[in-house]
Formats: sequence, C-alpha cells, structure tokens
Amino acid sequence: MEFVNKPYGQALAATGARYPDLVVLDADLQRATETDLFQAAFPQRYLDVGIAEANMVGVAAGLALSGKTVFCGTFATFITQRVADQVMVSVAYCRANVKLIGVEAGLSSGRNGASHQSVLDLALMRAMPNMTVFVPADATEVMALIEYLASQPGPAYVRVPRGKTPVLLDSATYVFRPGRAVILRPGSDVAILACGTMVPRALEAADLLAAQGVAARVVNMSSIKPLDAAAVIDAAAETGCIVTAEDHSIVGGLGGAVCELLASCRPTPVVRVGIRDQFGEVGDVDWLAAKFVLSSTHIAQAAVAALALKPSP
Repeated sequence: MEFVNKPYGQALAATGARYPDLVVLDADLQRATETDLFQAAFPQRYLDVGIAEANMVGVAAGLALSGKTVFCGTFATFITQRVADQVMVSVAYCRANVKLIGVEAGLSSGRNGASHQSVLDLALMRAMPNMTVFVPADATEVMALIEYLASQPGPAYVRVPRGKTPVLLDSATYVFRPGRAVILRPGSDVAILACGTMVPRALEAADLLAAQGVAARVVNMSSIKPLDAAAVIDAAAETGCIVTAEDHSIVGGLGGAVCELLASCRPTPVVRVGIRDQFGEVGDVDWLAAKFVLSSTHIAQAAVAALALKPSP
C-alpha cells in the first residue's frame, strides 16, 4: 500500500501559500499537529499560545471574526471535550470561520491512554448547531479536505491522521464534497459504512467476507455532518442490512447518525462496530483494536450478524 507522510502538515503549508488570510494556531504541539511545516513557511501567520487550549479557541474565534481563516488544533480530545464550551459559544454560535483540527483521534494515541483518547468527539461536535464534521479516510482525502475548508467560511471539526497515512483514493481525480459518501467497493449483500482509520479495515473485512461468498459494499463516510442521506438510504434499500464502523463510541457518532436517519425513513438492521460505552486504555494500536473489537475480523463478524438480522424475503 502507498503512504504519504504528514499529509495534513503538507496540505496546510501548501494551502497557506494560496490563502494569505489563513492563520494557524497551536497549543505547544507543532510536531504532533504537523503545523511546524506551516510555521517554517509562514512564521508571521503562526501563533503558539502554549498549553492553553480554551484560550486558543477564544483567540481563534477573535481572529476569525476579524476576517481571518483560522486552523487550530491539538489532540482530538483536547480540541473538543476540553474546550466544548468555548467551541460552542465562540465558534459554533458565532459561526466563526475556525477549523478545529483533532489529531490522534479515537484510540490512535495508543500508549498515551484514556486521557488522550477521544471516544466521544464526533458526538460532541455533531450536536453543535452550525458545526460541520469530517473524518477523512486517507492521505488524498486529507489534502483535498484542507483545500476545501480553506475556501469555505464557517466552523468545522476534522479528525486528521498523524504521520504516515495510507492512500486509497486517486489524487488525480478525487474531489472532496461535503455530504457526499464514496463507494469504494460494490456489493449487494451487506453495506459497510466506515470512516477514517476504519475504512482500510472495512476493505480488509470485505475481502474476508468475499472468501465466504458474501458481497460487501464498502462506503467511505468521511462527511459525518452533513451526512449523505441518499447514500445511506440506497445502501439500506439495495443490501437490506448495514454495518457502521468507527474508531469512536457507538453512541452519537457515525453509527448514531445512520441509525437516526434510517429509523426516520427506512427501518433497516444496523450493527454498529465501535467503542462500547467505555474509556480507552494504554496499549499498542493493534492490541487496542483487538480489545475494543475494531479489527477487520470484527467488522466481518458484524456483517455476518447483520445478515442474520435481514427479514426473510
């Protein structure tokens, strides 16, 4: 598999060259957030506020309401849970042009443990009016999404990967559009709707299912809010059962959004793969994926369970 190193950092620096009003704020984590690349290129448009995340969000909102496009980020749990009130009042309520960037989301911070693992960031951000929420699946989508966000006013929350990131989408043809899901693999038996780091695992699960004679559709749901309602409804209508896969609590994230939609217009069996109402733990990322039932094998097992819930023809 092809990888790109630091796609977010690269995209931010490249985008900064095209948007002179783009400003970047950091909370003393420029290497982790990859904003050191932007800092080196545009030192006058980079501010490190120190380990003061709530203050960073307030400064970001002030700059945005003064006409700047602001990207500010830190670990996903700190840019959402720790500063939820500042984000709600100063960013979402004011429709400030602030892009909140969460790195090492879900359980990906591994050995930093539960205090650094964001298991409810998507739920928090989804619930805020005026806030859009995105979880790119690969390096190509990260880079396309940053370019899109720089050109569009308003608040956004984005989970971004750190360091080496796989490439799944064709950078020559892919264009990011909010509210649009992308079918990565066709299938008519079951649909796996995944986001972020769970997308490669969903594709691996589809291979496991194919060996059992099951044709699994894999859909990249990078746009959590707005959600691609048509893609979800089509998947339900054409396959009859759904699996959602996310490195997040099964409460309030992608699985919650899909269930809310289908319950209102097309009741369909849904099996949610995600973190089950518990905090994370210290451990290697692969070990955590196995412990918290997030591996490709677990996704394939969820698909088998979803198939068993299909109503008889």
